[in-house]
Amino acid sequence: MMTNSSISSVSDMEAAARRLLDFSLPEFDASLLDSIVSAAYDPRSPMRASANTCLMALKANPDLWTRADKILEKCRNPQARFFGLQLLDDAIRTRWKILPLEQREGIKNYIVVRIIAMSNSEETMRSEKVFISKLNLTLVEILKQEWPHNWPAFISDLVGSSKTSESLCENNMQILKLLSEEVFDFSGDQMVTEKVKTMKESLNAEFASIFHLCSYILENSHRPSLLKVTLQTLQRFLTWIPLGFIFETNLIDVLLNKYFPVPMFRNEALDCLAEIANLTDIDPQYDPSFRKLWLGFLLRLGEVFSPGTSLVPIFENGSEQDTIFIQRLALFLSAFVKCHLKALETHETHQALIQGLFYMVRVSEVPDTEIFRICLEAWSMLASDLYQSEHKMQLNSSIAGANSVLNLSNNGAVHNGAAGRKYMYAPVLTGVRQVMISRMAKPEEVLIVEDENGDIVRETTKDTDVIAQYKTMRETLVFLTHLNCDDTENIMLSKLTLQVDGSQWSWNNLNTLCWAIGSISGAMSEDEEKRFLVTVIKDLLGLCEQKRGKDNKAVIASNIMYVVGQYPRFLKAHWKFLKTVVNKLFEFMHEIHPGVQDMACDTFLKIATKCKRKFVTLQADEAQPFICELVTNLPSIISDLEPHQVHAFYEAVGCMLSDKGPQVLIDRVALLGKLMELPNRTWATIIANANANVETLVQPDTIKEVIKILKTNNRVAGTVGPLFTHQLQLFFRDMLNVYKVYSERISDAIAKQGAIATQMSLVRTMRSAKKEVLRLLMVFIDKSGPPEADPKAVAEGFIPPVLDPILGDYKRNIAGARDPEVLALFTSVVEKLKNYVISDVPVIMEAVFECTLQMITINFEDFPEHRINFFNFLRAVNAHCFPALFSIPPEHQKLVVDSVVWAMQHTERNISETGLEILHELLLNVGRTPNVAQGFYQLFLLPLIRDVFVVLTDRGHKSGFKMHATLLLLMCHLVQMNQVTVPLFDVSTAPPGQTNAAFLREYISNMLMSSFSNLTKNQVKVFVEGMFDLNMDLPTFKTHLRDFLIELKEFSAEDNSGLFQEEADMEKMQQLEAERAQRQSVPGILKPSEIDNDL
Repeated sequence: MMTNSSISSVSDMEAAARRLLDFSLPEFDASLLDSIVSAAYDPRSPMRASANTCLMALKANPDLWTRADKILEKCRNPQARFFGLQLLDDAIRTRWKILPLEQREGIKNYIVVRIIAMSNSEETMRSEKVFISKLNLTLVEILKQEWPHNWPAFISDLVGSSKTSESLCENNMQILKLLSEEVFDFSGDQMVTEKVKTMKESLNAEFASIFHLCSYILENSHRPSLLKVTLQTLQRFLTWIPLGFIFETNLIDVLLNKYFPVPMFRNEALDCLAEIANLTDIDPQYDPSFRKLWLGFLLRLGEVFSPGTSLVPIFENGSEQDTIFIQRLALFLSAFVKCHLKALETHETHQALIQGLFYMVRVSEVPDTEIFRICLEAWSMLASDLYQSEHKMQLNSSIAGANSVLNLSNNGAVHNGAAGRKYMYAPVLTGVRQVMISRMAKPEEVLIVEDENGDIVRETTKDTDVIAQYKTMRETLVFLTHLNCDDTENIMLSKLTLQVDGSQWSWNNLNTLCWAIGSISGAMSEDEEKRFLVTVIKDLLGLCEQKRGKDNKAVIASNIMYVVGQYPRFLKAHWKFLKTVVNKLFEFMHEIHPGVQDMACDTFLKIATKCKRKFVTLQADEAQPFICELVTNLPSIISDLEPHQVHAFYEAVGCMLSDKGPQVLIDRVALLGKLMELPNRTWATIIANANANVETLVQPDTIKEVIKILKTNNRVAGTVGPLFTHQLQLFFRDMLNVYKVYSERISDAIAKQGAIATQMSLVRTMRSAKKEVLRLLMVFIDKSGPPEADPKAVAEGFIPPVLDPILGDYKRNIAGARDPEVLALFTSVVEKLKNYVISDVPVIMEAVFECTLQMITINFEDFPEHRINFFNFLRAVNAHCFPALFSIPPEHQKLVVDSVVWAMQHTERNISETGLEILHELLLNVGRTPNVAQGFYQLFLLPLIRDVFVVLTDRGHKSGFKMHATLLLLMCHLVQMNQVTVPLFDVSTAPPGQTNAAFLREYISNMLMSSFSNLTKNQVKVFVEGMFDLNMDLPTFKTHLRDFLIELKEFSAEDNSGLFQEEADMEKMQQLEAERAQRQSVPGILKPSEIDNDL
């Protein structure tokens, strides 16, 4: 017999596993499992890996769960007992419905008895706390299967047993808490719709007994742990229980007056109150109850601290419970303001409302990001609401004024109501403005930050949370500015004065102030903005001259650049200021502190985009348009810039040249030539040297110079648009020859040294140059258009010369040397030039299709860029040049379908979704093309239905559920409506009168029955009939499909939220559209970069 100490090798471990799985032995060897689990969880054990393998093998056995009771009772190792519970959980989740009744009853009774036995004892409750928690979870899994239909007395039994022992009662509260969470919070994607509805109804119906138990405990128990868990359980219930239990009982009174004043229970009581505050869509009959709650809460809160008390020292120096209290206070106040503000706007609660908001200002000052964000939501809503009512008042006044000169009809009622609201909140809003300005989050455009060592450095990563916070703060401050522009301006200018005189000078103070100043662009009238900005910019420029030290100057420069970049309207209206600012940016371009040059170039690009017309037209007191002077002085302006900064500078000037309005009288072609003089001169030298000796072209320094020139052209092409055709014509043929030389050299290196050559430094540099050629052509094609670059002219003049050097090289090269940008380029060609290149598509596909498919179908990991670009190309051809797909050889047509199926099955979401979309477009195109439709259906329809089912039932592809449903609906309904006229079955073996619809039903039924042994014939029959119901639209079909998928593995613990992705996406899109429309109506809410007025 094997003992614990005898497991010293892999063979011993395998023998141990066999012994544990030998069900003929009279006794289960619990000590053997203990020793295996001990080895698996011991990082120093040499047998750890084999022990883990052994545990996985044990877990995979479908019958080991029948030994779970022995494992739980006899094993001494806690992890071994958890392993036994895991076996039981898996059986309950996946096998419950096929277990015999006596086994189900046995499991249920065993778990209940075990929980009662362990939780009846105080000592066991303490020592086995974690294990009892796991048992509770197992019981809830059983409840999700059995309650209420097979276990109707569960709640009454639980409530009844709770009165026998306080420790048992405490654990019962934990079970109720878990049950509430499972049914109301986590059920949507784990149980079928009808089951969730039944459980919710049952819990609601039996809540009276649960509530009476909670009330009994809260009024009579003196056991702190029981009282705490009861308050926590109650907090879970408060989101869904009937409102009468909250407002028509003494619950709020008990929470406010019995438990909130006691520090030990304060946080739990406040959590419950926050949940009540968060209730929405409440009948107005409960408004007095909410007012009473607010007044009572402020009375009790005043006993803890006053509205004038700063919470910053308490938060920084207090206990963990103090921190939790402040956070929950933020949740309560924020929720009340968001959900019940109107209920508090009455004469009797007016003062209390303002007092509560002052408390929230104090909470907002606490130096904790999460707490501030909780308050920020409420401030944002309040500011928006006040602005909307003020705006509505002004609108009504103007309409009324138009109808009646004296405006006698409304006696000023609307005006007084809305204006009264604004003035009522005025004292609080000043405090909110102070907090918003002093805590302003960093905008995305700011590149210069203070690191953890207190040094000023260039930012290396973007913090998305901070960007989102900035967006909300910015919008809130815009609303607050509209409500009282003078107050916002006074606060900002007084804070700026304190920076200039040095009394409150610090990098953080200046940063937050300038970020706030930049954030209210557009919220003031033009006159107010002019007065305000002139002061701000003069003070900042003066501060830049006054302060010494590189870091100080970098911070001030960063803030100057951010502020001026946010006010294009002001700059457009004041040419002299604009010119001064741009010349200051040119100065900053010579400043070598990290980040300053980058930000100068970015700000210049931003200003060039928004004020382009000012630079290309003649301004007052100027001899020529500014752009003429700029291109003349360009070499000295960019002399200290790094290559990537030079590219940004060229992009900005290209942006100016893209303006071709009637007021623009400059010679754009000549100026483009002048702009590109430097790179063109260098290019000409390189080509001349290469004509004399081609070896100069493959020297590392030359290749790097070629890459720089191509990148510069790329950035100009991206902004200047079709005009770039004049520049491209100058070096197009030479560029293709350079591409050809690099291709040949790379191929030679690979021929001599094999695939390892692709890792050599020189080869990699030459490949970079080739990629830049491809990217430049891609940008040019994307931006082409009349009059300079008409699609037909581009298709005839630029496409034929690139086919051989680029496509031929791609096809001939080894897999590791093929550039994915080739596929991206020809995707752009097909998308942009459409039917003008339809005759070229077979040539392109012949060159790229088969060789790329061989690369990407070896596995799911290699060549990721080729993979996504290949399917994007296929999608473009399918969408814009569909006839070309059926002018390629038949074997290639099958390859197209196979590749789409392979894409659908891919583990990367973007590729699988692209594959599904291509298949959908392909089926729609086939349906619109009668001469190919029936042949296509006969060859591919059945395999495609099977392949869609494969991904539909694969847990890794849940995100594609919407498209799976769309495809199955389309294919099943095609057959049901007799649009597939060719037989899908073998005519020689089919029974007489066989139809495609009947055959397909049988085909799908057999496929499902053979794949899922836990399904009954009736389940499959109901599901398949539903699939062919022509009355089902897509939403109904999706619900039908979704319920079937959850039935396949009902109550699975895995995340099924992907099945609901479309609804979530649709809701989000509608919300965003409504939000965008509302934001557009408020001056200043859209950032300057979001407004399309780039002239």
